[in-house]
Amino acid sequence: MKVMSRAALAAGLTLSASLPAMAQATWQPTRPVEFVVTSGAGGGTDVFARTVQAAIAKHDLLPVSVVVTNKGGGSGVEGYVYGRGAQGDPNKVIFGTNNAWTLPMAVRTNWQVQDLTPVATMAFDEFMLWVKQDSPYRSAADLINAAREKPGSVRIGGSQTRDTDQTLVALIQRAAGVRFTYIPYRGGGEAGVQLAGGHIDANTNNPSESIGGWRGSQVRPVCVFRREPLPAGDRVTETQAWSDIPTCASQGLPVDEYRMPRTIFLPPGAPAAAQAFWTDLFRRVSETPEWKDYVQRTSQSARFLAGDEMRAMIREEERATREIFVAEGWTSN
Repeated sequence: MKVMSRAALAAGLTLSASLPAMAQATWQPTRPVEFVVTSGAGGGTDVFARTVQAAIAKHDLLPVSVVVTNKGGGSGVEGYVYGRGAQGDPNKVIFGTNNAWTLPMAVRTNWQVQDLTPVATMAFDEFMLWVKQDSPYRSAADLINAAREKPGSVRIGGSQTRDTDQTLVALIQRAAGVRFTYIPYRGGGEAGVQLAGGHIDANTNNPSESIGGWRGSQVRPVCVFRREPLPAGDRVTETQAWSDIPTCASQGLPVDEYRMPRTIFLPPGAPAAAQAFWTDLFRRVSETPEWKDYVQRTSQSARFLAGDEMRAMIREEERATREIFVAEGWTSN
């Protein structure tokens, strides 16, 4: 029987451990890279991409420059169409959310999420139920009871039509057996202004979209769509931090969790070596102080997914979303 010496074994282990890095080094960009943002300037996806761009530049993680291009037309359709047309080009990196799979459900597109090359999911944006500061609704149960007594009387605002916010409202209606009146706005910022002005009864904004209104005593969060409260942190107001906000399920609203992933894709047919390169680079970005500060500042949940984990997340999210779209009659086919 052949016996391997400790030195030879150690050398073999060292070589094996270095193989992934060697494989990833077989491709790297040699010309300027374009970050394709599927939202307008200043939107959540735009801030996401520019935070990544800034971390890359500060820590010198790329040998080439990065240009951010906003293509948010059609709620993001423009960006994905552009990315789809760049088939095989690993120098175009598409930044999005779950709109990568919700958009093809709602409108006819020339792509499906399966056509894109998954790179990474870097964080999940949380959702909260918000009311006006002086609202009589003190809990999610209060809103549900009001909607049950007078169907359609409770007006809930959100960002756009048949997008993430309206999907959540539809999910709440199905889970609680009630009916609201959904009012779409151009974005979460506008929905927050309308709530502060008393033009709607509630909205489903992310924490970062309404933090100013909460600090200014214009609006307040009722509950968070999360399995457990947000982690402890600094106070947002004089008396409360994000961690003080109860879960919606604990208030009798049977929706355990609802979050929006921050996703990154390459165009269809991108080389596997390029996919590995970008996954490794964004993993390194997720370890930088700039990224950690961004996640904390926007009250998102940091969770890095890639490869099979990301594909499994997409399959499950797509299945659950399609179920809602079909029930609501929102599908394009």
